[in-house]
Amino acid sequence: MEQQRVKVRLETRKWGKNLTVVEGVDARSVNLSELASKMKAVCACGGTVKNSVVMLQGDHRDKVKKLLLDYGFPPSSIEVH
Repeated sequence: MEQQRVKVRLETRKWGKNLTVVEGVDARSVNLSELASKMKAVCACGGTVKNSVVMLQGDHRDKVKKLLLDYGFPPSSIEVH
């Protein structure tokens, strides 16, 4: 996990909807669907995994960063935009 550069960013979609995008997580070392399920439960939102990218409905950048730190990712490998 220490070699990964995880990027957490906010996108604005159609109709002004916010979308939190988590990319850069290595799908071989982390079960992405399990990670996405935990993120959706903690953030109380909907979301999906497509092309090794986790997408969550709404702005949850701070909660996602805390969850990634709890999951074992080093703070230096997480970029929040």
